[in-house]
Amino acid sequence: MEIVIYVFAGLFLLLALGMLLGYYRTRHPGLVLMASCYGTASVLSVMLMHWWPLVAGFVLAWILRMMGLDPGPGSKEQR
Repeated sequence: MEIVIYVFAGLFLLLALGMLLGYYRTRHPGLVLMASCYGTASVLSVMLMHWWPLVAGFVLAWILRMMGLDPGPGSKEQR
């Protein structure tokens, strides 16, 4: 079970880094919030060695997405 937690935590961390790169390009504030959810869940799951932080981070990120903080496919913010 530990290997599965490490694999999913690594994927969540990569997803958080990708969202931070997306924020750097588009300056959409929702990407920072979603990246912090995924990154925090990843770090907590490795520190506590439990699966529930990954589920909680995923649910929080989807709640943020339902609230409209996801830029969506193909949308580009203009400054």
